[in-house]
Amino acid sequence: MSSVKIECVLPENCRCGESPVWEEASDSLLFVDIPAKKVCRWDSLSKGVQQVTVDAPVSSVALRQSGGYVATIGTKFCALNWEDQSVAVLATVDKDKKNNRFNDGKVDPAGRYFAANRRSVYKLEKEEQIPDGMCIDAEGKLWVACYNGGRVIRLDPETGKRLQTVKLPVDKTTSCCFGGKDYSEMYVTCARDGMDAEKLLQQPQAGGIFKITGLGVKGIPPYPYAG
Repeated sequence: MSSVKIECVLPENCRCGESPVWEEASDSLLFVDIPAKKVCRWDSLSKGVQQVTVDAPVSSVALRQSGGYVATIGTKFCALNWEDQSVAVLATVDKDKKNNRFNDGKVDPAGRYFAANRRSVYKLEKEEQIPDGMCIDAEGKLWVACYNGGRVIRLDPETGKRLQTVKLPVDKTTSCCFGGKDYSEMYVTCARDGMDAEKLLQQPQAGGIFKITGLGVKGIPPYPYAG
C-alpha cells in the first residue's frame, strides 16, 4: 500500500478557498476565493496561477459543456469566459435579499447546476469542526473536508462508517476534489480568514492549495454544466 503524501502546491493565501474542480483538458485546478471575489486557475504543468476578479463574493465554479465555465457570484448564476475575462449573468435569485448570497454549488450527473443559499448562521466554539465541501471517489465513497478540523475523511455513505482520515497542517480545510493523471490525486482548499497572528505563524500555509497522493483510490471526473 502506498504511503500518503501531503504537499502545499500553491501558497496562495486564500482568505477562504473553496470549490476545487479539476479541468482535465488543461491539466488545471479551478477554485475560488469567496470573500476576495476571485476565480483562480492553477496550471499543474507550469505551476502558474491566473485569476479573474468579479463584482461579488464567488462561492463556486464549474466546467461548462459548451466551453468556458459557470460560477455562482453573489446571488447570480453566471457564465465566465476565461479568455476575455467577461462575465454574463444566466439567472438571478433572491433579488429582494441584498445581504444573501450563494454558499456553494455543484453540477449533478444530469448536467444541472445546483447552488445553496446562506439560510442559517451557526455559532461554533473553538474546538468544534463541521463537514464542509466533499467529493466522491470511484468506489462510491464520500470524502469530506472538515472545517476547523484540519482533515479530510473518507466515509461509507451507506453505513456512515469512517474509513480513512488524512490530517493536514492547517485547521480550516474547506473542500476537496480528485484530479491529476487518472484522478489519483486529491486537491484540498482551505481558509485563513478568522485566524489571529499567532495562529498564522503556526500555520503559514493556511489559505494554500494542498495535493494529497498515495490514497490508494481514484476519483471521477467532474460533471460539466449542460447549459
